[in-house]
Amino acid sequence: MKKEIHAKEYRPVLFKDNGNGMEYIIPSTVATKEEAKAKDGKTYPLFRVEISSSSHPFYTGQEKVLDSAGRVERFKQKQAKAKKK
Repeated sequence: MKKEIHAKEYRPVLFKDNGNGMEYIIPSTVATKEEAKAKDGKTYPLFRVEISSSSHPFYTGQEKVLDSAGRVERFKQKQAKAKKK
């Protein structure tokens, strides 16, 4: 391995989802100011995230489907009115 090209602060970090409280321990170089105890009983640097795969609607299956057919029809009606003028 080449020397002096790797990050010096690469260590396990506790990422905590503020939305649902899920915790992930992932090696990272992110700067942190807090520390917290994980479920495994060890203390890690803590980095809080607003959304993760455990709370994102795409991954949880709770995504909202937009009424695209209604939007298209309204657009076509506006276009038809504009052509008449």
